[in-house]
Amino acid sequence: MKQGIKKAIFPAAGLGTRFLPATKASPKEMLPIVDKPMIQYGVEEALACNLTEILIITGRHKRTIEDHFDYSYELEASLKKSGKKKMIEEINRLNRINIAYIRQGYALGLGHAISRAKPFVRDEPFAVILSDDIIPPEETLLKDMVKLYKELQCPILALEQVPMSEIHQYGVVDGVLEKNGVYRVRDLVEKPDAADAPSDLAILGRYILTPDIFNILEGSKPGRGGEIQLTDAIKKLLKTRQVYGYLFKGKRYDAGSKFGYLKATVDFALKNAEIAEPFKQYLFEVTRKLRQ
Repeated sequence: MKQGIKKAIFPAAGLGTRFLPATKASPKEMLPIVDKPMIQYGVEEALACNLTEILIITGRHKRTIEDHFDYSYELEASLKKSGKKKMIEEINRLNRINIAYIRQGYALGLGHAISRAKPFVRDEPFAVILSDDIIPPEETLLKDMVKLYKELQCPILALEQVPMSEIHQYGVVDGVLEKNGVYRVRDLVEKPDAADAPSDLAILGRYILTPDIFNILEGSKPGRGGEIQLTDAIKKLLKTRQVYGYLFKGKRYDAGSKFGYLKATVDFALKNAEIAEPFKQYLFEVTRKLRQ
């Protein structure tokens, strides 16, 4: 019997150093894109794919993530007094889902964070969502990957073609195109120089993995940057099973960088019915002054 995906893992224990000092005491995952923290976009993406069992891997100074997805009785009481029923519905929309939390303890890399999910995942396949890779709600990347997993029953990596000048920022695959954007992965390299990159196919922050990855991660030693790299573990997994990549051609924001974060903020603001028109006029005014 073919297995489906029910569980989604959100690694959220990183230090967020690229956004200091804002992230000194507040998690990067809680930085707002207009009016929602970036991790909420990822959780909503998971729920849209019927991934209803959510695990967030947290660390020190990450308590606000748990608070965000919990009830706020004082806030709700205040909103009720003000008659703001629509706002109450919005803040409570995700409060009723089941979210579990596990501490990573030490920020030893993405691979180490994923290894902490073993008691939650047990023997099931699962999705991994990196919340600073923002995928707009109208895109179907994760849904397509979930559907593809049901067919192939193999780990699947989200891929995107990136300029070779940026390839050193990503894990990169050597793959053979089999059909409609689906690649059979032959090898992976973590953050190669352009001259050593096997392709321009970079791994994005969406994965579907199988539980046999845990034994590999538990036996892994720190790799590039002194961290336990998920890419290295998947490379070892290739020795025992097939791994596929799915090429994403839609819109994606690297909100883990300041420039990508600002692009996401602008584009999401322009889609927000409440502020789109005045914000658009403001942008016109700013660009007009810059041209003078």
